[in-house]
Amino acid sequence: MAEQALLNNIEISRQNNSLQDVTKPVKENLETFRSFFRKEISSDVFLLDQIIRYLLRQKGKEIRPTLVFMTARMFGEVNQRSYVAATMIELLHTATLIHDDVVDEADKRRAFLSINKIWRNKAGVLLGDFLLSKGLLIALDHKEYQLLHVLSDAVRLMSEGELRQLKTSNLFNMTEERYFQIISEKTASLISACCQCGAIAATDNEEILSSMKQIGLNIGIAFQIKDDLFDYGIDDIGKPKRNDIKERKVTLPLIYALEQASAAERLNVRRLMRKRKKSQKEIDRIVAFVHKHNGLALAEEKMISYSESALQKLKNLPVINGYDDFEALVEFIITRKK
Repeated sequence: MAEQALLNNIEISRQNNSLQDVTKPVKENLETFRSFFRKEISSDVFLLDQIIRYLLRQKGKEIRPTLVFMTARMFGEVNQRSYVAATMIELLHTATLIHDDVVDEADKRRAFLSINKIWRNKAGVLLGDFLLSKGLLIALDHKEYQLLHVLSDAVRLMSEGELRQLKTSNLFNMTEERYFQIISEKTASLISACCQCGAIAATDNEEILSSMKQIGLNIGIAFQIKDDLFDYGIDDIGKPKRNDIKERKVTLPLIYALEQASAAERLNVRRLMRKRKKSQKEIDRIVAFVHKHNGLALAEEKMISYSESALQKLKNLPVINGYDDFEALVEFIITRKK
């Protein structure tokens, strides 16, 4: 019954909720955060200032700072600690994206040419390092040692997740269990830190802090499954880039489809996935295989299960304000179009 209710809410969200609608309750907080963030990353080094100005034009969805502010509102109020937490998280998140682009040799980020494409890899690595150091310094400047501990642990987990994925990046090693371990570390750990830090800024209730860490983890897992669904989608975001398939990444839709298929079909799809260069026809065959064996539907069910678990756990906490706003954000995360 609870899952059906969530499905009904999701259908309403698909019809009504835009990112602007969802973030409206914390609109003023986000505006203040942007000013705070710009001030923190300013530099009098000419080249660095140039790159930072370019970087600031690449505005993302700001889901992570939104989670910080919405969590703080539920258990107290948005305050200076909230802005420090949101800024630290955005600095660390941006640094990891820039480093990822260098590692992946990516040419674009959010429809812009990537930093490494314009200024080369060395500048990309150094900018990422600069942002990481600013994230550490802002915590020390404000004596926010608890926030620093939470976010340092998140960065550790993200790094371990990336390295774990390198080791298990082939079809013989990847299992459902390993998949969830990797995305828990790579993606969900920072989402978890957002909720945990938002709570830290508003309360010292240990039950709330512990629960928000797990709630954020579940939301982060749902977030990553949604991203993985995009690669096999048909209508959600126009023409998917199929990057996971091209890069031979085995994600949940494919894992579930392989579990449903015959031995001969599994062997054939594994052979196709192992190829470093695939034709469009071969990519289409893999996508068709995942659809045929309900890989998307099964993965979506799992995504909904994680988001429902997060909201159910939240209902047991002494929320004083903004539960509906937080719920709308979770529903947006699993129904977004990109």
